Amino acid sequence: MKKILILTGGGDCPGLNAVIRGIAKRARKEKDWEIYGSIEAFNGVLNEPQEIIKLTSKKTAGIHIKGGTILKTTNKANPINFPVTQADGTVKFEDRSDELVKKLKALNFDAVVNIGGDGSQKISKALFDKGIPIIGVPKTIDNDLAATDVTFGFQTAVQIATDSFDRLVTTAESHHRCMIMEVMGRDAGWIALHTAIAGGAEICLIPEIPYDVQKLAKRISLRYRNGKGFCNIVIAEGAKPKDGSIVAQKGEKGSEHVRLGGVAYQLAKQLKDAGCKAEIRETVLGHTQRGGIPVAYDRVLATLYGVKAFELALEQKFGHMVAFRNNEIVSVPLAKATQGNSLVNKNSYMIKAAKGMGISFGD
Repeated sequence: MKKILILTGGGDCPGLNAVIRGIAKRARKEKDWEIYGSIEAFNGVLNEPQEIIKLTSKKTAGIHIKGGTILKTTNKANPINFPVTQADGTVKFEDRSDELVKKLKALNFDAVVNIGGDGSQKISKALFDKGIPIIGVPKTIDNDLAATDVTFGFQTAVQIATDSFDRLVTTAESHHRCMIMEVMGRDAGWIALHTAIAGGAEICLIPEIPYDVQKLAKRISLRYRNGKGFCNIVIAEGAKPKDGSIVAQKGEKGSEHVRLGGVAYQLAKQLKDAGCKAEIRETVLGHTQRGGIPVAYDRVLATLYGVKAFELALEQKFGHMVAFRNNEIVSVPLAKATQGNSLVNKNSYMIKAAKGMGISFGD
């Protein structure tokens, strides 16, 4: 029997379970494949004892409608820069990739499927270069991977954000308030942009376009007359003012990344300091965008990704990542897949269309 190992790394995302199920169902049609999963990304392989489970039909049945991942996940287990707690309690980052490669080869997997975002696929590329038969599947709600037109989880995140925004519009109008809703988007403003257009925001602030607070205050004032009126703002967590910086905190112990969040509160203070007289309230959606049932679009896309990933394994087309390009499910070399991110182009038609509808980006 041949064996395939599946793992999910980085942040969780609606649709991960649909990918796992897609791989498993397609693999079972070949009769001579066994499907396994590594718990918490590569931790399942590195841990002693190892945490690797057999993905039986019972374990994967119906999981496509569930959020999260049945294999669990972590963003603190990069084998190339692995956090190791020292005797004094400090954390030192070490390269454990050779150890991981040795353990993977000892397990005799014929294929490994790594489902994750940009960081995870860079790990895939490094492991492929060390001889591991690996295939990547792109995953991120930020939709910021350049090698694919869209990533699963993004549409669900936008739907959740839009549903929340719709609710804030009605309460803003009822109380004559200015509502600021913060969504995810570390470097890419796709969620904020799509939500602003879908929800009819007056202002949309994204990382790619630094904003002028005075222009925003003026824009908000146009929404009020004699103290009556309302305004709704969508802001990505990575947005920043001109000549300013993002709102970031030190990451948790063992994390390679800074932690973003709280830019809505910063913006509220900036607007007040700029003389904005509107009553302001802030809402931070945070991880609600990552959780819950994936929408139908993401279930379909994730399933297609899973089926394609296994078919790449059958073809022994390792060192590639599944992608959605020009309305086709294809594959791209991991070397190309990890070359850059997909960010919002401020000169794109979507930005021009948003501005044409009166949405301000504060530029």
